Amino acid sequence: MSMETRKKILVGAGAALALAVIIAVFLLMRGGDGAEAKRDNILRLAREYIDHGEYQRAMDLLDGLLIDNHEDEQARSLRDEAVKAKQLAEMRRPDGSALSAEDIARLLAEFRDGKAGNLSVSDVERILAMRDRESRASSETERREETEASADSEAKAAAAAAESRRKAEAEEMARASAAVQAQMKEVNALIEKGRAAIKQNDLKSAEGLFQEAVTKLPRGENRFEAQKHAEISDAWYEGFAQNRKNADGESSARRAVDSAHEAMRKDTGLALPHYTLGRINRDRGNWTGAEEAFREASRLDPNNYLYSFELGRSLFRSGKYNDARIAFESSVKLNPAFEPAWYNLGGTYSALKKPDDALAAYGKAVAIKSDYSVAHRETGRILSAKQDYRGAIDSFNKALAGNPQDIASLRELGYAQNQAGQSQAAELSFTRALAAEPGDPQTNDNMAIVKIALSKYGEAVSYAKKASAAAPSVERYSYTLGLACEKAGDLDGAIAAYTQAARNPSYVRPRINLGILYLENGFHQEALALLTEAYRVEPNSFEVNNNLGNVYTRMENWDMAVERYRAALAVQGANITVRMNLARAYASSGKLPAAKEAYLEILKLAPGNYDALFELGKACAGMGDTAAAKQYLANLLEKNPGYSNRAEAEKILTGL
Repeated sequence: MSMETRKKILVGAGAALALAVIIAVFLLMRGGDGAEAKRDNILRLAREYIDHGEYQRAMDLLDGLLIDNHEDEQARSLRDEAVKAKQLAEMRRPDGSALSAEDIARLLAEFRDGKAGNLSVSDVERILAMRDRESRASSETERREETEASADSEAKAAAAAAESRRKAEAEEMARASAAVQAQMKEVNALIEKGRAAIKQNDLKSAEGLFQEAVTKLPRGENRFEAQKHAEISDAWYEGFAQNRKNADGESSARRAVDSAHEAMRKDTGLALPHYTLGRINRDRGNWTGAEEAFREASRLDPNNYLYSFELGRSLFRSGKYNDARIAFESSVKLNPAFEPAWYNLGGTYSALKKPDDALAAYGKAVAIKSDYSVAHRETGRILSAKQDYRGAIDSFNKALAGNPQDIASLRELGYAQNQAGQSQAAELSFTRALAAEPGDPQTNDNMAIVKIALSKYGEAVSYAKKASAAAPSVERYSYTLGLACEKAGDLDGAIAAYTQAARNPSYVRPRINLGILYLENGFHQEALALLTEAYRVEPNSFEVNNNLGNVYTRMENWDMAVERYRAALAVQGANITVRMNLARAYASSGKLPAAKEAYLEILKLAPGNYDALFELGKACAGMGDTAAAKQYLANLLEKNPGYSNRAEAEKILTGL
């Protein structure tokens, strides 16, 4: 039976520990040298105990092997791993918390690779921190791309705001005396020189220029004084931004904060110093402080779209999505041509589970900036989630046109291409993505799926193994490995991988496939146990009910077979294969009238189904309805003279 057919009709594991026992029995009964087979089964069972946290039981089994043969290196290696696992399970972090099962699995993988020999608490923390950084790398990269994509627009907005302030200041200066105007111009010139020095990273010169500017501020002009302190604070923020990772950055931030507070002391109505404080808090990851500062800036200057935009970003990062939506909507209302606000509004709508509104917002962003790569990527993601794969492909290609190095878009392009049936194109996309990030488990898993679709089963196994080894705690990767091994003819590998995937008690798919494997190899009770466990998790699953029907059919438990096939048809009523199975179960149980009705239903849906017509004639003959039997069988032979069971049909007709 083909993999595709299984996916549609047949495509299954019992409780996790029970799986290990079933597998051991199954492999033992398949044959092989008795002592060697027993050893292999013990090793497999010990591995299962380790994977499910039963470390002492694994150690007991392996000690028995080592008593028989102290030179058994495989048993010794596995015993050492069980000892390490038990050691990890008993460890505590500095905060007193235990390691999670996923943490232990990660560290055991490190141990197998020879990277975690001592297993001190500091080593544990170091390895886990490294793994966490790796898992966050992709999202951090995407966040950086989004920030860079809006940087130019924000700079333009800041320049426009500065120009607006200069115009207002010019009007104020015009009302001052000539002497005061001269002082104001000198102060402005000094501040501009200080800004230029900061751009050159000459912070010492900038400090001197700003100090001189403050000493020359005209007394009595409180608003002007406040504005100049605000501008100095704004300039020092740039020094902080340029030197964020060193001491100069911190000293610049302190000066920016001091100048901002001085500006606010001079004039409580200025928005700019609050905006500067907001940016410093934002860059330091202090989202509560950023929100407070941006909210005040926006209150003091409600017409500045950049302030409401930054308020929205800080609210979003704090998980306050509805408040963020209001802020971004205010920003785009104030400036409909500000594409970063449309982009962030789209992300907020997505977080609020409003994909259509998000698509509209992203559409506004790319209408303003056609090469807005991250907006095209997010559009592609939404379309992919809506199963509009061709639309998603178009959006991901646009994202890549604007940024050819966008590996996230490349990976998701490959996924959409595969879902759209473009397996060869997907293979190329994943090849390019893996050239940039060869160890990415998700990409390796997706490549394995594509290789299966292209009937390149050996290559599929190779990629699936990479994904599963890189992230052994992700059951989906183990499931893909099981599919690849099964298609490649590696039954043992498929069983081991499906069992690994079935560690998650709510993951039904590997249980279904394991059940099918046992059923096909004649292990009906084992298949029943696996599929019954799957049924407890998903009682309304078409695949589970249909395969349970198949098991009961093999066991000749016709009443239960009928019950499960009927449950499967409640989900997919037009499935002819299951309808045929149901009709045959009725016929086999002697319920010929029910079988007749079932065959008639099939012929309504598929008039050309000659097997149904033949078996309908047989059912009528068994019921003693000679006229109907003759009619159906004669009709069959007239319509299909070359029917495969013609001889049997003619024999029945002759006997009627």
